[in-house]
Amino acid sequence: MHGTKHRITATSSQQQQQVGAAMGGGSDGHAHRPPRPALRHAKLKMLLVVIATNLVSVYLFSGASLSLTVPASAPRIHLWDSTALLRDLNASRDTLSLARAELAFLRAQCGTSSLLLESVLSKLGAVHGDAPAAQDFNGWPEEPAGELRLAIEPHRLPLGYSVNFGTDELFPGLGFACRNFQEELTRYMTYNASAECPDDEGLALQLMLKGCEPLPRRRCRPRSPARYAEPMPLPGSLWSMPDDTTVNWTPYTCKNYTCLVDRARSRGGSYDCKDCFDLAGKERRRWLTDNGGPGFSIDNVLRSRPPGTVRIGLDIGGGTGTFAARMRERNVTVVTTTLDLDAPFNRFVASRGLVPLQISLVQRLPFADDVLDIVHSMHVLTNSVPDDVLEFALFDIYRVLRPGGVFWLDHFFCLGRQLNATYVPIFRRVGFRPLRWKPSPKLDLGPERNEWYVSALLEKPMT
Repeated sequence: MHGTKHRITATSSQQQQQVGAAMGGGSDGHAHRPPRPALRHAKLKMLLVVIATNLVSVYLFSGASLSLTVPASAPRIHLWDSTALLRDLNASRDTLSLARAELAFLRAQCGTSSLLLESVLSKLGAVHGDAPAAQDFNGWPEEPAGELRLAIEPHRLPLGYSVNFGTDELFPGLGFACRNFQEELTRYMTYNASAECPDDEGLALQLMLKGCEPLPRRRCRPRSPARYAEPMPLPGSLWSMPDDTTVNWTPYTCKNYTCLVDRARSRGGSYDCKDCFDLAGKERRRWLTDNGGPGFSIDNVLRSRPPGTVRIGLDIGGGTGTFAARMRERNVTVVTTTLDLDAPFNRFVASRGLVPLQISLVQRLPFADDVLDIVHSMHVLTNSVPDDVLEFALFDIYRVLRPGGVFWLDHFFCLGRQLNATYVPIFRRVGFRPLRWKPSPKLDLGPERNEWYVSALLEKPMT
């Protein structure tokens, strides 16, 4: 089209010249000059640019894909072909899965080869009269048998290697200290599978207190109490004594709750929690006042936090669950850790409609990091706990508290010389920020003993 226009223009110029000559317009003597070469070249370049632009536009909008030329050894990446890219990724993932399966197979073969080699070496040693080496089953002095072996040995995963586990075997949980009490643990794991468990709660508790925690699982059913009675509904259950038929009393000195309540009025005996079953006595008045003594009231502690931000918590060594009951009345859910030390503490807490958790002081708290609003402990963390164990426990409490959460250390007992020399530096190392700190002398046995109670409200910093 542009070329046609130029030809028409040129023809018009010639016609004008001829008309001018005929009319005497060329009297100046100048003849017609042809177009200069430079102008023709510029017009030709413009024409080529227009043609090239049109060709590129037609090519791009025709739907053709654009690909880069790369070496044959490298994978091809198509800029506008996501299907090919997804296909390459899936192929890489399949290759990786196959490699993991082959690795698990090789591990299994190595394990089988090791067992065969040990068997061959053992037989060769027997032929030559060598004394057999002491057998070692994962660190045990003797190879366990029966239920104990099943409970502590690793088990192969049915589907092979697991990315989540990082292995092709599942290892049951078992406390390290259990190896030191193999005789007791073997007795605990001696029972008839799929039948009724022995009455050995006392044995289980002793193993836990020795550090054999967690205990292995068992394949037996504990005996249910005869004539079991349904629990009382909330909120009445918080301050009501449960029925005696809710407990199997065989492991305990007392055989009913009346006996446990009467302990509070007896002068003799040494009990872990002498008066905490008497819900109508001192237990009913706990944490209600914030007087001149060493303790705080629940309401004052809750007022130290923004309203509604204390929602869930933990009471370490909570006895019969009274602290959790008081918090439940204030719409706070608290889990109580307790041990059945010659009394059914866990069942009593559960009968009140609260959550008991049976773990010892040395076990890692079964909570994730930064999840609890409050942790409380009374008469458990004292100078009777080794300093290193106490420090580990405090760091674990710090771990499970959320930023801004509080640790209520209630009636921490120690000697005056220990307070500044030992325990204050431990609290500082853990990193709590003190909100309230109240030391009070314990004078019931005389001031010369230099005994102290310390109650503190300690905050986990926000940053």
